[in-house]
Amino acid sequence: MRFPMIPEAIQHYLRRNGVRFERYWHPRAVSAQEVAESLHVSGWRVAKSVIVMADRQPWIVVVPAAGTVDLDQVRDMLGARHVRLATEPEFSGHFPDCEVGAEPPFGELYGLPVAVDESLSLAERLLFRAGSHEESLELRFQDFAILEWPLVASFIEEEQQLQAIHNTGAPSRPREEAHAHV
Repeated sequence: MRFPMIPEAIQHYLRRNGVRFERYWHPRAVSAQEVAESLHVSGWRVAKSVIVMADRQPWIVVVPAAGTVDLDQVRDMLGARHVRLATEPEFSGHFPDCEVGAEPPFGELYGLPVAVDESLSLAERLLFRAGSHEESLELRFQDFAILEWPLVASFIEEEQQLQAIHNTGAPSRPREEAHAHV
């Protein structure tokens, strides 16, 4: 099944909650790092949703595209006994209107708890995939935090933490002509 754009449920969720966002169309990008490259922004500026299983509970862990999730840190911060990456069959049913691999960080909408890497909380705006491999969303971190009330902690590998904090603080806008203000 092909989903060429951001699902209506996501757009409605943001509009219903008064969240302003921008949509950016780009060539098909399967990874979040490819999204960053296609929009000409740093991989530290693009957030990716990683679905993990903490004991038997799926979580959306949001980290910079250029970062790698540290599952030990996730386990410690969530107080779980076992944490691992979720398999596609374990999480795909939570996101029926999204392309697999383009899961948005909207746990309130999809019924999952959300944790976000603290480096992203320093960015004024977040850019991420929202159900589509050909379109991305940008919104203010503050709006995201009010919508989701995520757990904020360090979830990326230790050697990446300083680099992430250094790189996410500077505002930069995608250099893409095809976008829409909403």
